[in-house]
Amino acid sequence: MSATTESHDPLALELEQPLQEVESCLNLLGEALHRRDSQAIELHAASLHLALARAIERFSAAARAGTVPAGLRNRLMQAGGRVAAQRESLARATAALDRAIDVLMPGDTSSGLYSAQGKNDRKSALGGSIQA
Repeated sequence: MSATTESHDPLALELEQPLQEVESCLNLLGEALHRRDSQAIELHAASLHLALARAIERFSAAARAGTVPAGLRNRLMQAGGRVAAQRESLARATAALDRAIDVLMPGDTSSGLYSAQGKNDRKSALGGSIQA
């Protein structure tokens, strides 16, 4: 337990559990991202989403009722930074994958070139084939 919860502050004890859950989910998601395990990524991302929602709800209620202990507030901010970093890392990986897919499977066939079936894909303004 952290130094904050050792003081037996009821508010700190109440906020510690959802924050630990967020931190645990972040660790598991980070490991899944490192392994590139798509099923685990989906599972842990969903768990993180729920844990964050619960933690934010509890921290918001605590902030309205009084003050949130500084140590717990700092840990929540650090967790938020980790979420942003993981989101950025995932966005970069997704963009790289999208570029690779675009190279392998170009989506624009309106260039007037021959398609995979050997026919020219260019169409007239009315949508019909061009005939000589």
